[in-house]
Amino acid sequence: MQNQKLRIYLEGTLFAAIAMILSLIPVGIGSSYSISLGTIPLTFYAIRRGMGPGLMSGFLWGILVVLSGSGWILNIYQFIIEYTIAFACVGFAGYYSEKIINNIQNNKLSTAKRYIIIATIIGSVAKWFWHFVAGVFFFSEYAVWGLGPIAFSLIFNGASMISTIVVTVFVLILLFNRASAMFVPKTKN
Repeated sequence: MQNQKLRIYLEGTLFAAIAMILSLIPVGIGSSYSISLGTIPLTFYAIRRGMGPGLMSGFLWGILVVLSGSGWILNIYQFIIEYTIAFACVGFAGYYSEKIINNIQNNKLSTAKRYIIIATIIGSVAKWFWHFVAGVFFFSEYAVWGLGPIAFSLIFNGASMISTIVVTVFVLILLFNRASAMFVPKTKN
């Protein structure tokens, strides 16, 4: 049992590192819009291992972003909101982990796909919410076009979230169609 837990958390560390590497690929416009490619491996991991390990791996991803120098830190509160809480929230995609795995094992693949889409939306919206909050409180001075802080954060962070969801769902469904068994972890030591 202890070996299995260690394996799960080592796998989570690996997925956080992969997310960090993907985060270095420039897929944004300015500092207000980007597609979070790191969400892809983290959502996959959360679906595969569950919400608890997913939250831990997302938290680690946020810390790696800061340690790599890719983070934009204004103060401790913004750091906590955007790089610990927001990144960890991708792990909420693991909420439907058991349902997805059970549907795959019972060969109900279309139902499993629907849950993968829902799980991706849950993790991405949870992460987006905290970026939205940070945008309102910490980045309002960057608002363009005469927008207020709420509208600015809603539009730009919302566009990033929707783009991230679309890309993540596309990649995960592509992986699922190729090898749905990879979403089901082996339980043997």
